[in-house]
Amino acid sequence: MSEITTLLHAAGAGDRAAGDRAFALLYADLQRLARSRLRRSSELTLLDTTALVHESYLRLQGGGAAAFPDRHHFMAYAAKVMRAVVIDVVRARQAERRGGGAEVVTMDTGLIDSLTAHDDEVLRVHEALDELATLEPRLAQVVELRYFGGLAEAEIAASLGVTERTVQRDWQKARLFLSMALR
Repeated sequence: MSEITTLLHAAGAGDRAAGDRAFALLYADLQRLARSRLRRSSELTLLDTTALVHESYLRLQGGGAAAFPDRHHFMAYAAKVMRAVVIDVVRARQAERRGGGAEVVTMDTGLIDSLTAHDDEVLRVHEALDELATLEPRLAQVVELRYFGGLAEAEIAASLGVTERTVQRDWQKARLFLSMALR
């Protein structure tokens, strides 16, 4: 059993120091995951990779002690948490635009329209992914791990306990579903 797996088991049992140590050991991987996530939505959020990792850490700690059997399961859960952080930032920005904060005045109205369109697109993808999760949970997991988590097919297969070919078929089915849902 690797050191990280041992620390994750101890953290699941309530050892906060072990959780902090595991997070420190996985920090570089979490930075890579955040960089992958923000590469797809950098213009949509004001977050940078460090802020996304730290906000995810706070949510992971705030959620209580969760047991993760290994590094892959932890990284899969971290990808979900990062997705939730980005969605929350987009929703907060939309709420501000609808009168929640001080009104921003811009001379270029085309810029504000393009930002709103991107925000709406992120929320539409999120809603379509939630719908997919209710119909086919494994397909939604494959999308989250591949698109949001940046994991390779082999890593996804190991995390879900299926073959790589099954991951490839699930990815094709999920892409078809999402393309139909986003029309």
